[in-house]
Amino acid sequence: MRDGNRENTSTRPIKIQRNFTKYAPGSVLIEFGDTKVICTASIEEKVPPFLRFSGKGWLTAEYSMLPSSTGDRVSREVKKGKPSGRTSEIQRLIGRSLRGILDLELLGERTIYIDADVIQADGGTRTASISGAMVALADAVDHLLEQKLIDQNPIKEWIAAISVGKFNNQLISDLCYAEDSNAELDMNVVMTESGQIIEIQGTAEKAPFSIEEMNELVLMAKQNISDIISVTKPVKSN
Repeated sequence: MRDGNRENTSTRPIKIQRNFTKYAPGSVLIEFGDTKVICTASIEEKVPPFLRFSGKGWLTAEYSMLPSSTGDRVSREVKKGKPSGRTSEIQRLIGRSLRGILDLELLGERTIYIDADVIQADGGTRTASISGAMVALADAVDHLLEQKLIDQNPIKEWIAAISVGKFNNQLISDLCYAEDSNAELDMNVVMTESGQIIEIQGTAEKAPFSIEEMNELVLMAKQNISDIISVTKPVKSN
């Protein structure tokens, strides 16, 4: 039986706490079971050199795992002088995912910095980071609108992400660490609320998988992402 006696297609319990830090215009603590990530969105009134005088904004992301986030202490990457390959890959994934639903012209010539800091890891840290970063981004955009720094909301659609895979010959959603570390297939899916795919990362760990299995996993992810967005996206009154 899976953790919490959950079904193969079920996610772990999801919790969010908005306004988790004092200074960032967007901040959230997001929890998927025992995985916990602090996501913040900060705003800077300038853009990288390649976007100067373009009228377009930018979004970039940084990701880190705090030293005590796993059973064995994780060394701070600042001591190594550069991020690891895994960290760089996840940072780029978070940035790509959120830029995919932003109208950078409506954002104007400013940069939004997303920081995702894992304080406790139990599988699915990158997908939890994307889902939490979406919340932080939305709150930062609301701040820009309230301050009348932008006229229109540049967010075209809400997104979320989930891990799916194959474990003990069963297709499952939202893998915890025990499942992820022994999975026969591991896949991360980023999708919009309308069901459009932003990114799929899938790897056969032990044996090839079929197109039918891939399609089933994507459909599982689609339902999971709809469920996640129902928790993370605020319902705004008219």
